[in-house]
Amino acid sequence: MTTQQLIEQIQIKKSFLCVGLDVDLNKIPQHLLTAEDPIFEFNKAIIDATHDLCVAYKPNIAFFEAYGIKGWQSLKKTIDYINQNYPELFTIADAKRGDIGNTSAMYAKAFFEDLAFDSVTVAPYMGKDSVEPFLAFEGKHTIMLALTSNEGAFDFQTLNVNGKELYKQVIETSKTWENSENLMYVVGATKAEYFTEIRKIIPDSFLLVPGVGAQGGSLQEVCKYGMSATVGLLINSSRGIIYASNEQDFAQKAREEALKLQQEMKTILVSGLI
Repeated sequence: MTTQQLIEQIQIKKSFLCVGLDVDLNKIPQHLLTAEDPIFEFNKAIIDATHDLCVAYKPNIAFFEAYGIKGWQSLKKTIDYINQNYPELFTIADAKRGDIGNTSAMYAKAFFEDLAFDSVTVAPYMGKDSVEPFLAFEGKHTIMLALTSNEGAFDFQTLNVNGKELYKQVIETSKTWENSENLMYVVGATKAEYFTEIRKIIPDSFLLVPGVGAQGGSLQEVCKYGMSATVGLLINSSRGIIYASNEQDFAQKAREEALKLQQEMKTILVSGLI
């Protein structure tokens, strides 16, 4: 999917919502556990109930890998289901990969070719030769960790190095890498006050923003400081949507929560106040 196609979906749906698929068998409705593939059945129901309210889905790969080969098969079935039934949706493999060049190339091949994701999250700590193999895939996007929403983000990301915060140096350096036009960035919603500074460096890039809702991030604040001329935001919500209920009505409750966010996004977009 191209960036322009993603922008068009945002305009059509009046939404920049990304639904995170973090499937924990201890949290899904008990009646699904008797199914042949409970993870896929849960995902399918969530996707069918919310696909018209969001523009992206983000399976968290760890929540599939934790169940071994069965979990990987569930992941494959999930991404195939999205691609076959809702091809207009942007897909994100939340894998946070990043290794030496030839290893990164294999990770990229796995997610972009075998699984056919539109994008994958990566960690930039090892530098450009760990990220450029992902960027080499035409028509695919690489979403690089920039400033995360976890408590430990302050251990390194905001350290002052030679007069500049490290996360700013990372973002600035990434712009010099080959095919950097294929980069998007992860910026946590709980760091809303940093968006202004980030937009000075990357005014037009898409930002994947976790942390709205369950982690306390404010959608209004993120949009106020982080929205670009073409929106440029994918606001992720996982637990607040997919675990809205663990009863038979889980999919309907997930839709209701997704609708609340979509309607808030629509108000922001239509009002033009942000």
